[in-house]
Amino acid sequence: MKHLLALIFCVYFSGYLMGQQQTEWGNWKNWGDQEDGTYLNPIIPSDYSDIDCIRVGEDYYAISSTFQFSPGMTLLHSKDLVNWEICSNIIDDLTQISESLNWTRMDRYGRGVWAGTLRHHNGRFYLFFGTPDEGYFMTSAAHPEGPWEPLTPLLAEAGWDDCTAMWDDNGKAYFVGTHFADGYKTYLFKMAEDGKSIDRKSAVLINSGSGREASKLIKVNGWYYLIFSEHKPGVGRYVMAKRSRKLTGPYKEERQLALPGCEAMEPNQGGIILGKDNNWYFLTHHGTGDWSGRIVSLLPVAWVDGWPILGEVLPQNIGAMKWSGKMPFKYTEKLSIKRSDDFDDERLAPQWQWNYQPRKEYFSLTERPGWLRLKAYRPLETDKLLKAGNILTQRTFRKQDNEVVIKMDISNMKDGQKNGLCHFSSQHSAIGIVKEEGTCYLEYRKNDDITRGIPIRSQYVWLRTQWGLDGKSHYYYSLDGDNFLPFGEPYQLVWGNYRGDRVGIYCFNDKGEAGFVDVDYFHYRL
Repeated sequence: MKHLLALIFCVYFSGYLMGQQQTEWGNWKNWGDQEDGTYLNPIIPSDYSDIDCIRVGEDYYAISSTFQFSPGMTLLHSKDLVNWEICSNIIDDLTQISESLNWTRMDRYGRGVWAGTLRHHNGRFYLFFGTPDEGYFMTSAAHPEGPWEPLTPLLAEAGWDDCTAMWDDNGKAYFVGTHFADGYKTYLFKMAEDGKSIDRKSAVLINSGSGREASKLIKVNGWYYLIFSEHKPGVGRYVMAKRSRKLTGPYKEERQLALPGCEAMEPNQGGIILGKDNNWYFLTHHGTGDWSGRIVSLLPVAWVDGWPILGEVLPQNIGAMKWSGKMPFKYTEKLSIKRSDDFDDERLAPQWQWNYQPRKEYFSLTERPGWLRLKAYRPLETDKLLKAGNILTQRTFRKQDNEVVIKMDISNMKDGQKNGLCHFSSQHSAIGIVKEEGTCYLEYRKNDDITRGIPIRSQYVWLRTQWGLDGKSHYYYSLDGDNFLPFGEPYQLVWGNYRGDRVGIYCFNDKGEAGFVDVDYFHYRL
């Protein structure tokens, strides 16, 4: 009955809420901090999926899953819960997890680093996360920027996801994980106080049900709350909670905290935290998935009869999507997620991630200061972009106007080499340069379909992609950096492998380890 009511509420109130908030999914003209004391959702219109959030003193930190991208597990930092910056990426070497995440295999699309939980205990940061094939891992650091310790395996079993952890008031540690391969059963384990091992035999079943995952533990006013999401066919995914007076359970009381939010792509997975303003908030991703991925919103939390109700509290005391709110805190410096890069530093900026663990000797920021050098080598499959190891990527944004321009020096290309600017998730498109029999040519590719363009005889080439809220990318090229000409057909950005679209720079050579390209800058114009 409760799920039928949820479906009725979802249908009835979706129109009401849409009218009230005047927001259509994916068609927002404004987002984030409005600089008038209010904010609009989404606060991050980009693929920062599987969010978890904590507050440490005056600072907020959040993690986002990264799947096969390296370095893995992005860590965000904020002062006000609305404006965020990238603090670091936690997992430097994905081969600690599996060789399948290395450039030599590239066999973890849609898998790799899934959701995790971020915790702070006794002055130390802890990350716990799972992969669907290899099991659970942890690492810790004294500072969020790192260095983070090498990964410690916790449970070497396939079929687990979405974990969380907590220390009780006596310092005893507990770990929660969901066995999705066995009917989404969620277990509580005893954990070592340093977080480096769990007692497999101590497992106690504390939750099970239709697609129940994304577990988070919080303690408020003497109650332990297990927050999780649930999925019902024909209804959607929504947030639930169970509670107990003891961390170890039993968790008998249960309540639905929010409607599925059909009109808002089901905001469902995230962290419930107490803000510096003494109000509660839910930092969440929208989980259905489209070309922009699972983007991030901030919802208020109201405590009703001892339960955290998420978003707009409806007369039935259940939550619904809320598209705007008051800024939780006024902070003088407005943090932001950087996108552009002039490659002036000796280390890559934290917005960058490689598609799989890179071959580190095949890129450089020091051989030609102020330029990124990408050295070409064979892809695992001939002329397959998504099987090429040297792809440097970052998340795209879903906003009104997006433009990325790169400047390349192609004078050191060798026969068989291909490099350029691409978009990809499960599918891809690209505009680039190929060299054959001593001549460079313009090239457009959409998956395996390739269109040859004009010969390019200049040393420098500028490549550009533009897209808007509809996610249709248009490619351009220039030989002087001022005059751009269109090339290739428009490409609809897509969702795939649990990821939204990525924009990236690629370099490979079908004939061998020969040639390189230098990239002067990557300008993501705001």
